Amino acid sequence: MIDEELPLKKVIVCPPKSEYFKIEDLKKHNITKPPQKERTAFQHERLRSSLEHFGCEVIEIEELIDHPNSVFTRDTALCTGNGYIKLRMGLESRRGEEEWMANLLESIGEKIAGQIFEPGTVEGGDVILTDGVAFIGHSTRTNEDGILQLSKILSSMGYEIRIAEVPHPYLHIGGMMTVIGEKHILCTQKLFPFGFFKGFKSIDVPAESFISGNVISIGNNTIIADRSNEIAIEALIENGFSVTSLDLSEFVKGTGGPTCLILPVERSATLPYT
Repeated sequence: MIDEELPLKKVIVCPPKSEYFKIEDLKKHNITKPPQKERTAFQHERLRSSLEHFGCEVIEIEELIDHPNSVFTRDTALCTGNGYIKLRMGLESRRGEEEWMANLLESIGEKIAGQIFEPGTVEGGDVILTDGVAFIGHSTRTNEDGILQLSKILSSMGYEIRIAEVPHPYLHIGGMMTVIGEKHILCTQKLFPFGFFKGFKSIDVPAESFISGNVISIGNNTIIADRSNEIAIEALIENGFSVTSLDLSEFVKGTGGPTCLILPVERSATLPYT
């Protein structure tokens, strides 16, 4: 299963070696500032080490040539208990990453369960699956046609579909919320429609940045967060969570948060660590 209330067991990451730094047009790739190579590599390795420390298997994929955003693996596919869904990127400069990731997923035994076709677009950061509910963001990256296609696929798997608008400056719904445990969500205040989280408990934080609601849930009340997300970190600790705080600032320059850097492939009811 891959529902996000379950402990994280296996992820795919893309270490930044060359392509993330070959950026002639920042706007085209939605990157705010050029990343510093040594700092970026160090920060990514710290993330990898933290994931492995908590018992998560980390699979590496090489960057896709001429695709600096390929380091943000979360957006390229959606893994479910029935197989993976091949998505279609909303940012034109990211097209091609879908096939790149699909090839790796097939090579490790994942079977395709569905696909988003043109003119639909869906990016993985706009889809959060948990406890029979699919939270989907309607954003500049995920359009109505894509949501319609995805909803049909996920409904056939038994998911209840809930859709929210994603306002600027957020790229995806994943910047606004994270499932942090069974029926438990970290979310930004005043950005979701009434009743959106019916049946769930929430920890609400101010919508201060585009990653205010973005953390990695490992399981067993354990979280990885970007250290700049101080209010969320404080709120999580106050609610009994253990938080590993990492400097991921070189990826924030690329408008990505912690979850953007991992594609969850497997979550399990059995904890990956003790």
